[in-house]
Amino acid sequence: MDRPWQTARYLTSALKDSRKRTLELVSDLSDEQLRVPLLPTINPVIWEMGHVGWFQERWVLRHSRKQAPLLEHADVLWDSAAVPHDTRWELPLPARSETLDFLTRVLDRVLDGLESRFDEEDRYFCWLAVMHEDMHGEALTYTRQTLGFPPPVGSKRAAVNGPPPKGDAEFLGGPFPLGARRGESLVFDNEKWEHAREIQPFSMSKSAVTQGQFAEFVDDGGYTRPEFWTGEGWQWRTLVDAVHPVYWIRDGQRWLTRWFDETVALAPDATLIHVNWFEADAYCQWARRRLPAEAEWEFAAAGPGKRAYPWGDDAPAEDVLSASSRANLDFSVAGCAPAGAFAGGDTPEGVRQMIGNAWEWTSDDFGPYPGYVRDPYKEYSEPWFGPPHKVLRGGCWATRSRLIRNSWRNFYPKHRRDVFGGFRTCGRIS
Repeated sequence: MDRPWQTARYLTSALKDSRKRTLELVSDLSDEQLRVPLLPTINPVIWEMGHVGWFQERWVLRHSRKQAPLLEHADVLWDSAAVPHDTRWELPLPARSETLDFLTRVLDRVLDGLESRFDEEDRYFCWLAVMHEDMHGEALTYTRQTLGFPPPVGSKRAAVNGPPPKGDAEFLGGPFPLGARRGESLVFDNEKWEHAREIQPFSMSKSAVTQGQFAEFVDDGGYTRPEFWTGEGWQWRTLVDAVHPVYWIRDGQRWLTRWFDETVALAPDATLIHVNWFEADAYCQWARRRLPAEAEWEFAAAGPGKRAYPWGDDAPAEDVLSASSRANLDFSVAGCAPAGAFAGGDTPEGVRQMIGNAWEWTSDDFGPYPGYVRDPYKEYSEPWFGPPHKVLRGGCWATRSRLIRNSWRNFYPKHRRDVFGGFRTCGRIS
């Protein structure tokens, strides 16, 4: 199912909205906060700001519209495929005011062009620029969490009440077309195209694993018992001396967690977040469960008839507080809601929150579908195929609703726990 990207008016609104969010995510940060320490999981904030403008200029203005660069040396500064990560702290980057001016000039020129030219190619690259900036907005958000900055401007802490749905949903399986439907013009290359898979019967938990459930694993010595971990996972755990999730803090008999710049009590019924693939898999071994395969995840979310979303084909509301909202997306409520919230987004079988709240790890390595053909933005998927990258599905509270759908595939290395990742479990295959 195509999104409503066919009109210049919609694209104009999306381009403006994506940029508005980028600016909100940096507006309250001091110049000192923009000079972040060198860490492998984040970028310099000032570099990331310039990069989203460069990407928009590179693909919309220079590639699609054949215009000259606005800055002569932009590629040397902001081309993420050519500029090694650790060197980004050493670049002669423009000052904050100059970077913001570059962002404004690029967007103004992109929007001006939409008034005079709007063909299929231009529509595609404008869409790509929005998607790219939306994804970097999410990255800027977990950068703020990593560094202990305040939560994003205008967001509210999620309420933490309401028990999650209990038990498993049963799925009979059968033939299933995994991937994006042919004819959907605005999807990423790693989703293309739907291809026949045979899904065996399986059961899946109706809710994602909660903070309280994972605390039982930790309190049972889960991080000290190698029988629950893969060899690689145990090596990682030992190397970083992990004894609990990254932001958890033991306070006597209770658990606290660091939430951006605050320390708050762990919410037992809230969906778990900030665990990596190794931790998710170890929990599954402890609980005598397993992670879902990504084909099982999409089968449960889409059904044999290939719904666009777990609840049907209607897009999620962008205001998560509206009566029609079915998923925790778009920053409206910051952080993971209770695992029992958003019942309106259930699948027909009662599986809840497959979209929004927390990205969900699957058991699969990230790889191409049969017949894969690389899109023009070649660095998006192909360089990351294969181990150590695993597939995540479903989006999180900081994901934009215009980006996500059942067929959307995210991917991160197995060791990343700074991202907004959680998981749900399946029954073991006998």
